[in-house]
Amino acid sequence: MYVDVLKVLARNGPLKLTHIMYKANVNCSVLKQYLDFLVQQNLIEKQNLQKKRHKTGVVYAITERGRTVLEYFGELNRALQITDGANNIPAGARFYL
Repeated sequence: MYVDVLKVLARNGPLKLTHIMYKANVNCSVLKQYLDFLVQQNLIEKQNLQKKRHKTGVVYAITERGRTVLEYFGELNRALQITDGANNIPAGARFYL
């Protein structure tokens, strides 16, 4: 799920908590825990927005470190998709009837 949150922010730019929640399909209390962890790891950052009438809002944005981690995760995911050339079935996933 951490990677899903990073992907959402990488694709959509800075977002409010509720927008991340809907795009990553995560409930609010769980998402808050994920966001706290990602902020602690410096993978995302909280940004304060100045709204109308002196109100402030918070959005979350992916950091450069977060983009790097997301890139490495993509490379790892591609490397682990080793397939059996004959049937294009992942190695070790054959069914026996």
